[in-house]
Amino acid sequence: MKKKSRLKIPFLAVFILLANLSLAQEIIEIHVSPTGSDSNPGTVDKPIKTLHKVTAILGNMDSAELPKIVVWLNDGIYRISKPIVIDSTVKKSGIPLKFKAVEGSRPTISGAVELKHWTNLGDGIWVAEVPKNLGIFREFFVKGKRAVRARHPNNEYLRVKEVGADRRTNFTYHTGGFPQPKNAGEVELVVLHDWSITRIPIKNIDKNINSIIAADSIGAKGLDFFNLDQWEPNPRYFLENDIEFLDMENEWYLDSSASKIYLKLPLNLNPSQLSIEVPLAESLMLLEGSEESPISNVSFEGISFQYCRWNIPNQTYAGIQACNFDTQKGNKEWAVVPAAIRTTWGTNIRFENCEFSSLGGSGIWLGTGSRNCTIKNCRLQDISGNGVMIGEGQDRLVSGEPWWKDAPQQAALGNTVEDCDISNCGVQFYGAVGIWCGLTAETMLKNNKVYNLPYTGISIGWMWSPEVTPCRDNTIENNHIHHVMQTLSDGGGIYMLGLQPGSKLIGNHIHDISVNAGRAESNGMFLDEGTKDVLVENNLIYNIAKSPLRFHRASTNIVKDNYLFSNGKTPGIAYNNTPLENIHQEGNKEISTDQLDYKVLLKEAMSKYVRP
Repeated sequence: MKKKSRLKIPFLAVFILLANLSLAQEIIEIHVSPTGSDSNPGTVDKPIKTLHKVTAILGNMDSAELPKIVVWLNDGIYRISKPIVIDSTVKKSGIPLKFKAVEGSRPTISGAVELKHWTNLGDGIWVAEVPKNLGIFREFFVKGKRAVRARHPNNEYLRVKEVGADRRTNFTYHTGGFPQPKNAGEVELVVLHDWSITRIPIKNIDKNINSIIAADSIGAKGLDFFNLDQWEPNPRYFLENDIEFLDMENEWYLDSSASKIYLKLPLNLNPSQLSIEVPLAESLMLLEGSEESPISNVSFEGISFQYCRWNIPNQTYAGIQACNFDTQKGNKEWAVVPAAIRTTWGTNIRFENCEFSSLGGSGIWLGTGSRNCTIKNCRLQDISGNGVMIGEGQDRLVSGEPWWKDAPQQAALGNTVEDCDISNCGVQFYGAVGIWCGLTAETMLKNNKVYNLPYTGISIGWMWSPEVTPCRDNTIENNHIHHVMQTLSDGGGIYMLGLQPGSKLIGNHIHDISVNAGRAESNGMFLDEGTKDVLVENNLIYNIAKSPLRFHRASTNIVKDNYLFSNGKTPGIAYNNTPLENIHQEGNKEISTDQLDYKVLLKEAMSKYVRP
């Protein structure tokens, strides 16, 4: 009797046509290039053109008995208008699937389209028609760099003169504070709170009484401490998106009612000489499994992810913290700024030597049910929201109860961010953080560089009390965090809260956190409400305007063998509503800059802690 083939015929046909099988290495290889064709067989000399075609091919494979699959990406830009989705219809088993850059190349997955056909209006200002498929957008890039949406003032802030009676919807401004907008209905009001911001359309500007009225409540509705004058009597604000604010090079203004975009360039430049791009895709990569059948063993190596849009729902962003925001629909209905790349119920998903940049929402999110996933040696920069997100907050329901009560086993578990370079996040949503972790367990954040951020560097935990949650055994180790808290207040290089038994903050190097304009102070490390059972050991913290380490309503924790350099009379450790006996101290060196040997001690500490 003739022996039957172990490969089903539909897959065999696809396999012969589209893949190279190396029996010695047991690898199926598919080659892709922006100069290829989707009718090609996917060989080295005849590559496929699009990644959407690749996922279609993978979906037609019967992969139950296949070896590893490698998708090789050649150099160039892979433009997409919708995300690449890897789910159970694409990846049907746990065999390894790798998307890898060809050696010496840097392929880019881009969610942008080029904008062309500009008309010169003089004085460096150009105008173009906005294609219908672009609609309204918030990001705009010239020569790969984010252009500034026209704002007033250009760099600093205005100050509220007097808050309105309801403390939420209106305020008066100082005479001559800003040029009167040509189209007030297109203007966005941006108000800074201590640790978050609100972006909201203007309903009306009354020039007779110098009053600005917002389209809705400024600040999250269900939280009274977002009243306009809660933190500062005269909070900071600025205005964005009007032709009257278009006064600096590389600023732009979108007139959505007329479907026109205006751009101001140096007088010697012509848009036809430049690459001008607008994000179109709302996400770039989605890996979507289920609790019963997680997506597993998918990796990405040497790939750049660039340009992704996110438009604020209902045009109002009432930030709460770390890119959670109030939808303004009810007393407490929160949402989260989405990420360009997201895993849901993913196991052993890996991103290595990748870059994430020029993104309109957040960067990459290891979401619900993500386990043993790794982000290693990656660079994240120029991101509107958070850089990296791990796990989730409190709000998702299971059987009518918060997930962390009814199904704590669903927590993100054992995920790692290591050797990454994370900077310039929170470009639009200033309350963003470099790395945000919710109610996660066994998370490892190690050897990362986190810097140049408007708010906190690393934030972990999402329960403002010592109530039991799945949050435990998280480690933040040997990270270099500096020049954060540059715009907002009440955060730090590391911000932590809630019961996290077995968690550790060890060997971190944190410096250069200056005073900002908010009411609350910012610190090297801020361990907020409910922080309990945490070890803070062997950290170096200096050049902090306030206390290097602060506790607020914290429970029992251990602080051991840290170098804490403080300024003048500022204490090395601040205790806000935290009994001193809650914090067990051992071997710490609290050093004031007033000490004569301060510089010697700092040099000694840096030689011990600063790593190559």
